[in-house]
Amino acid sequence: MHDANNTSFEAIFRQNERRIHYHMHKLGIHDSQREFYVEGIYAMWMAYKKYEPDKGPMATYFNYTIRNRLIDMLRKKTTEDRHQQEMIHEAICTIDNGNRSGQWKHPLVDPSGVMLTDDAFWKRVQSKLTDKQWKWVQGYIIEGMPLGEIARQEGVSVEAVKSWGRGARRKLKDEGDVLARLYQ
Repeated sequence: MHDANNTSFEAIFRQNERRIHYHMHKLGIHDSQREFYVEGIYAMWMAYKKYEPDKGPMATYFNYTIRNRLIDMLRKKTTEDRHQQEMIHEAICTIDNGNRSGQWKHPLVDPSGVMLTDDAFWKRVQSKLTDKQWKWVQGYIIEGMPLGEIARQEGVSVEAVKSWGRGARRKLKDEGDVLARLYQ
């Protein structure tokens, strides 16, 4: 099925090797282990074996085959990397006394060193926050309520409550507060 004049694959490869590099560059692939390059060679070999001259130019078929094969491999690698990152994150949360159930994807607060009944401390914290940020601190940190419950209680979305928390952490971090060191 390959080229009508039966040119060897080695000769075809030498003439078309730059196509592999071109497509890797266009797709933004950095290939330190040369896995994508090898996949490009394999794609070219398969295209060479399956090429039918009456269907169109060989160069077009090479470009199509190499590019699509590299995209497939890129998608597979991205999925594998994402899965590996999730496993690493889960292991870190487990090691760091985290909670992976429900909506929590970060280590839990370790309140050691902060007295939850220390009114002066909490009044100082409250004075630095907006009312909504304080609702997050009071509900999430002090009372240990889930974000969904705080959202239902306040009649807002969970994303809004998360935003209050980010704002509170940012303000308290700027102040160098004990709470900010506990929950970053």
